[in-house]
Amino acid sequence: MEEQKMSLIGHLSELRKRIVICLVALLIAFVLTFSFSEYIFKLLLFPLNYTPQFSIKEGLLFVPEQKLQNTKLVFLGPAEAFWMNMKIALVSGFILTIPVIFYQLWQFISPGLYSHEKKYVLPFVLTATGLFLIGVTFCYLIVLPFAMSFLLTYKVGDFLMPMLSVGLYIDFLLKFLLAFGFVFELPVLIVITTRMGLITPQTLKKYRRLAVILAFVAAAIITPTPDAFNQTLMAIPMIILYELGIWVSIILNKKKDQKNGGSE
Repeated sequence: MEEQKMSLIGHLSELRKRIVICLVALLIAFVLTFSFSEYIFKLLLFPLNYTPQFSIKEGLLFVPEQKLQNTKLVFLGPAEAFWMNMKIALVSGFILTIPVIFYQLWQFISPGLYSHEKKYVLPFVLTATGLFLIGVTFCYLIVLPFAMSFLLTYKVGDFLMPMLSVGLYIDFLLKFLLAFGFVFELPVLIVITTRMGLITPQTLKKYRRLAVILAFVAAAIITPTPDAFNQTLMAIPMIILYELGIWVSIILNKKKDQKNGGSE
């Protein structure tokens, strides 16, 4: 009992250490991004002003959204503009801190790994960070411009003109940017759970059809618009990421079995 108590205290102490490091890194990143929050805000106006279009000859293009050129952002409270900059700096700082967070997460779980598994720290951090950034970029360039175009022009005639609260607009964008970033971590989650033995790749393959249905259900909940097009934009990457997680798990498990067989 005493050993278990000490072990628990040791784990909690280690967790506190990792959290403190992440918070310090986030604070440093926040100070940096707060200095550039005005420029970041201008970047966040992109989904409001441009719509992606695809052509066979020219590929993916971003054209000005004519219907939204007169959209104005206003603030309705004395402190709303200030808090808007604070939120932008905080979320931007969090995104910059993502590699540190994933590294500290690996350091926390690494004592429970085998010696040959601990060497995967760099691939884990790079993969997890890359997938998060891809999710954020995909949402920023594809999903949000389509969503803004749909939501702000749906049944809007001569008597209605969108005039958005800057605080609500930034909250809307930041929420979905983070949501898509975390959704794109699905392959990492699948690989970790299969490596821990909580689930097998064969089980994931067995329930593939159910996963497709759940992907569309999750897309309907996450995406900001009710139209099928935007929901499909979210569901298809989730399905691809699910399949990617399965095949990476299969490859890693085969390597693990070969090593275990060779050691025997």
